[in-house]
Amino acid sequence: MRLVVQNDKSRARVALGCAAAVLASTALVTGCSGSGSGPGTARPAAGQGAAGHAAPDPRAAQAAEHTRMVAAAKRWGLDEVPIAPPAPPKVKPRITARAGFEVDHQEDWDLPPVFTTVPTKNKVVFLTIDDGSEKDPRFLQMMRDLKIPYTAFLSNYLVKDDYGYFRKAQSYGNTLNNHTLTHPYLPGLSYEQQKHEICDMQDIMQKQFGKRPTVLRPPYGNYNQDTLVAAKSCGIKYAPIWNEEVYVDHWEFREDDQQLRRGDIVLTHFRGRSDWDGTMVDDMRRFLNKVTREGYAVARLEDYL
Repeated sequence: MRLVVQNDKSRARVALGCAAAVLASTALVTGCSGSGSGPGTARPAAGQGAAGHAAPDPRAAQAAEHTRMVAAAKRWGLDEVPIAPPAPPKVKPRITARAGFEVDHQEDWDLPPVFTTVPTKNKVVFLTIDDGSEKDPRFLQMMRDLKIPYTAFLSNYLVKDDYGYFRKAQSYGNTLNNHTLTHPYLPGLSYEQQKHEICDMQDIMQKQFGKRPTVLRPPYGNYNQDTLVAAKSCGIKYAPIWNEEVYVDHWEFREDDQQLRRGDIVLTHFRGRSDWDGTMVDDMRRFLNKVTREGYAVARLEDYL
C-alpha cells in the first residue's frame, strides 16, 4: 500500500373568497360564478402574470447574474469569471480505491475506498480544504460571491476555538467532514486509538454542525487497514485524498505529467500569513485562475458520492 504525505505544518393558495375576488377582479382570471369565461371576466394583459405583474424573463435574470459574476470576479482579482459546474449526475459514479492504494480485504470487507480522482466525463475538479487553522472572513465572502463550492476536512484541535466560523461556511452550502481530533499519523496508532480519533470527531461534528459525516480524510493522506476498519465502524463510507495541492505561490502534482484531470480532487489548507506568503484569498485566486483558464469548473465533491 502506498502511503501519501501532504505538506502540512500543523495541522439555508390561499383560496380567495368572492368578496376578495371582486376587489381584485382586474387581476383574477376566474370570477365568483366559477365559470372563468363570462363577459365580465378580467384577463391578464400579454406579458403579464396572473396578478398583473410582468412575467419573469429568464434571459434577463441570466444577464443580471452574469453581470454580477463579472463584477465579483473583478472585485476578487480574478482573470476571468469562473465556469459554472454542470448539474450533479443523476446516477452517481462507482467509487473504488485507486490502484495501489488498497489495503488487505479492501473489497470483501467493503472498506471505505481511498481515491484521488472521481470517475466523470464532466470537466470538473473538486476543491477540498484541510485542518481549520486560519479563519479568514474574506475567504468565506469570496467563495460565496463567486459561488465556488468546497469540502472542508476539520481537525478539532484547530477549529474548537471558533466553531461558528465553520457553521457560517456550512450555512453557505459547503460541506464539513472529518479530519480527526488531533491530526495524528494514524498508522502509528493502535486500532483503538485510531477509532477514538475518528469516532470522537464524528461525535463533535454531530454536536457542533448537526451531522455525522460519511467522508474522512486521514491526516497527511496516511492510513492502514486499521484506519479504514475503524472509519467504517464510525459511519465513514469514503476516504478521499488528493491528486493536486495548491499553495499561494505554486501547485504540486501527484502525476508525472503535472496536469489536471477530469474529476481530480485538489487539496489546500485553511492557512494564512502565519504559514504562507499570502492569504487564503490569494490562494484561491491562484487556484481559480488556473482551473478556469484550463476550462474546468469547480463542482461539489459530495454531489458525486
